[in-house]
Amino acid sequence: MPSAPDEAQAGVTTGTADHSSCSGGKEFRFILSQDISLPLSFRVNRFVPDRTLLIERSAPVLFVECTLYIDGVQFGLSTNTRLKSLGSPYCWNELVTLSAKYRDLTPFSHLAFTVWDMSSGEDNIYIVGGTTISLFNSKNQLKTGRLRLRVWPNKMADGSLSTSTPGKVPKTKREEIERLERVANKYIRGQIPHIGWLDNLIANAADKLEKESERTENLHSSLIVELCSFEHRVVFQEYGAKLHTSVPSSLVDISKNKLVIACDPEIGRINPSEHKHSVLAWSLARGVNDREMKPSSVDRKLIQNILKYPPTRTLNVDEKQLLWKFRFYLTSEKKALVKFLLSVEWSDIQEAKQAVALIPRWESIDVADALGLLSPVFQNEEVRAYAVSVLERASDEELQCYLLQLVQGLRFERSDRSRLAHFLLCQITNLLAFFAVHKEENGFQVWQSLIEQAELTAQLRSIMKELSNVKHDAQTKGRILEQLFSGIFSELKNFSEPIPSPLTPTVLLDGIVPEESLVFKSANYPLCIAFSTVNGGTSKMIFKKGDNLRKDQLVIQIISLMDRLLKSDNLDLHLTPYQVLATGLEEGLVEFIPSISVAKIIQKTGSIESYLQKCNPDEDGPFGITAQCLETFIKSCAGYSVITYILGIGDRHLDNLLLQDDGRLFHVDFSYMLGEQPHRFAPPSPPMKLCKEMVEAMGGTESEYYARFKSYCCEAYNILRKSSNLILNLFYLMTGSNIESITDKGTSKGPTVSSEAFFSSLSDLSSPLVPYVDAPKTINGIEALLSGICKLKLGG
Repeated sequence: MPSAPDEAQAGVTTGTADHSSCSGGKEFRFILSQDISLPLSFRVNRFVPDRTLLIERSAPVLFVECTLYIDGVQFGLSTNTRLKSLGSPYCWNELVTLSAKYRDLTPFSHLAFTVWDMSSGEDNIYIVGGTTISLFNSKNQLKTGRLRLRVWPNKMADGSLSTSTPGKVPKTKREEIERLERVANKYIRGQIPHIGWLDNLIANAADKLEKESERTENLHSSLIVELCSFEHRVVFQEYGAKLHTSVPSSLVDISKNKLVIACDPEIGRINPSEHKHSVLAWSLARGVNDREMKPSSVDRKLIQNILKYPPTRTLNVDEKQLLWKFRFYLTSEKKALVKFLLSVEWSDIQEAKQAVALIPRWESIDVADALGLLSPVFQNEEVRAYAVSVLERASDEELQCYLLQLVQGLRFERSDRSRLAHFLLCQITNLLAFFAVHKEENGFQVWQSLIEQAELTAQLRSIMKELSNVKHDAQTKGRILEQLFSGIFSELKNFSEPIPSPLTPTVLLDGIVPEESLVFKSANYPLCIAFSTVNGGTSKMIFKKGDNLRKDQLVIQIISLMDRLLKSDNLDLHLTPYQVLATGLEEGLVEFIPSISVAKIIQKTGSIESYLQKCNPDEDGPFGITAQCLETFIKSCAGYSVITYILGIGDRHLDNLLLQDDGRLFHVDFSYMLGEQPHRFAPPSPPMKLCKEMVEAMGGTESEYYARFKSYCCEAYNILRKSSNLILNLFYLMTGSNIESITDKGTSKGPTVSSEAFFSSLSDLSSPLVPYVDAPKTINGIEALLSGICKLKLGG
């Protein structure tokens, strides 16, 4: 979902209600629809068919047509989702962005959704049903959050003012699940208080009720959509109109105790007198040009505090003046350059020239700070060019850790011929030249190998499509997969020329091994494809369709970086940063790591300890396990506990915790991050993602091995905190990437932790790394996080 625009862009209007009549004098905030220039966006989540459709249509291939109606007239062209044919429920989870902007809407704006079935071909499209939803409620407030809309069978969505396909029906005709959806939205908006123990019970009951309803009592088809959520309520006001300055006294009926709220147009505006005074004071402070001026002890303390601010924190006027006043003194402090550049008034040409002229005299900054200068905050070309000059000194190995963010940085460049664009092109050219020399190929052959990789991905996509048309279990699909490799896809068994692996280009693939390939048992039935390599080995990778792997790719990149940072400080926690490559919005490749889920281990052997004893037996070792294996297990548990804590990874359960034979534990599936939760009613998840089975494998909470685990957690946490600015800047550069969870105003899914709050606290060494728990800077801090862990279930 798109995030809320920032307050400057969206024009947040602030008012304070009168104490005598306006809800106890509490401050209220809202956004006017006329001030939002963002395009209308929403997410088509899934379609839940009724029992009739499932009986009449054996294998429907569905898509949803989305149309905007304003005042009963279609506005712009319709937009269609992709086709979906994997069976009920039909889950698209697709973001749709229309050409209309929020400021174009009126109180009588509707979204019309028509569900179509193409199973009989493009020439014989069947109407499954339609539904319509008004974008504003009766109070002229924009609707937000997740909505379950009733779909009217065999009808196209009606966008007229008196629609015949209303998504919301009268209270008396609602099913229990529809009533529950409305309550859930109130809970998300904070209109229902959060009570931890009760929320947990309700979350489980709600999930159970929803699944049971969709399975047995599904009398009506429904379409679930998610409308964009903003920082504050959005109130309709016609584009170009002005707020009322007063309310006629005739509207206020004191005898009937009616409340009339009037908007004060002066609230939130700049006072001209104060502004003029501020400008004059600013000019006087900026006029100071004493190169020998040094700060007093009080000023030095203030400056040191400012230098500890996280990169995304905005400086106030006094802080900016202080940094500018002592700019010459600060040139020997490399950490001060970024803060100084934040204090510059770039609209003042003379001041901008002075600032740019001072940069070469400054102590050279680190790569972490240079990445911050590529954020959208800094638009000056000389500043961005200086940042690139710092990056040019970094090694190729280090630059690989930041490649995603550097490419994203191009979005904020003012020219296609920028220093950053030239730098990246040179890096790509050097890489291709090295590859060509190493493989004794010319540039054309290197380009041809890239095309072959793309064609291989397209072939895998076609195979997935063939299997999606077959309504069988994973085992049957696996047999059909083998038949496909013997039939229409037989040429994949032996490539005409070796193809570099898309995940690891140094590995050359020469064909698929059908008998070692299989289909996994999960919702989207991903493929596990085995390839033979030119050196006689085997390389396996997973092809996923229907999952957004861009999040996974980003999280794995950060885990790889953290692994590098820990090892550079002589702490190897045996992490497993496997390779992930998103080849499309909802498809990609994942490196296959031979392992088994903790859930299966518990099911088969009863405990992690028994499994490790079986794989690495040693009668003289701790718990009958080799000392090296147990140490590997403890370290990997500590590493991932800290990393998932820092990144706020959610939806952890025993099925996405995997264990290798040598004791390495690692996490997979990072669909929920920065505090996101999979369930809207779910209470905050345990900060440390550790289950009692792991603790038992260490000998319990009183054992020396558990104490060692806590020590590793503490050490790893403090090492990573030293690089908090680097981690923060990497995330901040991704805010414009349109990846869910990572926006400049936080997440847009339910009651999750704000990314802004996460960013604000990440760099402050005196505050927690994530805002909802205390930071484990010491062993006692770790102990506090892990207290009562054996009573907790791994969840959320």
